[in-house]
Amino acid sequence: MSFLSSFNISGSGMTAQKYRLDIISQNIANAQVTRTENGQPYRRKMTVLSSVNTGTFQDALKTATGVVQQEGVQVDGIIADPSALVPVYDPTHPDANAEGYVMYPNVNTAQEMTDAMGASRAYEANVTAFNATKSIVLKALEIGR
Repeated sequence: MSFLSSFNISGSGMTAQKYRLDIISQNIANAQVTRTENGQPYRRKMTVLSSVNTGTFQDALKTATGVVQQEGVQVDGIIADPSALVPVYDPTHPDANAEGYVMYPNVNTAQEMTDAMGASRAYEANVTAFNATKSIVLKALEIGR
């Protein structure tokens, strides 16, 4: 781990949480969409985050030799929530089926708001870690004065 790698780690955390918040916002915006471009109702999306793996021998060798390596968190993918769509009886809706039911997205706005608060708090924690590292670096630079 190099001296300034904490900035990269905190930055990757902020980037991942911002992307997660973007997906949550997309879910909230599409909570009432009954027809997407493929003709199906919108399905809730979930962000999959993963730790950047540094457990290989090559990574250990790079660490030992001082070569900077990437660490932190990354967005591993976006997956569709496989839970069932929500049927609502509305025979006047243009997307109603033969029985009069409209299939609405499987987006629960209360759950999305909870996830948004979690992403926001994680982002703030990364900002706090970034600022703490910045403070340490500035104090270290003052030693030479």
